[in-house]
Formats: sequence, structure tokens, C-alpha cells
Amino acid sequence: MARKQYLVTGMSCGHCAASITEEVIDVPGVTEVDVDVTAGSVSVGGTDLDDARLRAAIAEAGYEVTEPVAA
Repeated sequence: MARKQYLVTGMSCGHCAASITEEVIDVPGVTEVDVDVTAGSVSVGGTDLDDARLRAAIAEAGYEVTEPVAA
């Protein structure tokens, strides 16, 4: 399973985490989403993960990816 991790700005609560999870889990290939509001990070697991689609899903939830983190 591949993993990608992103630093995300604007998250402050459980609702933020739920919104991101809801959008990202619908991206093809995604099987796992872990949002750490305190650290400002989103970790995604799955197969054939498309970076552009993952970033777009996070943006659709209303948040901004500041940079990818080596997974």
C-alpha cells in the first residue's frame, strides 16, 4: 500500500477532520485517511494514489495543502 502525507492549513476541530476525510475517501484508490488536526497533517493510504486528485479533494473540503511530506 502506498502512503502520501500532506501539511494542511486551516484545520481546527473534529468537523474539519470529518470534512477532509469525507472528500478524500472518495478519491479512487484511497483506502485509508488519517487527519491529525493538531499537527495539521493528512495521511492517505491506498493504491495508485493520484497527488492532484488528493490535493483537489482537500481543497474541495475547504482547506489548503501547504506542502507534501515524504511518506
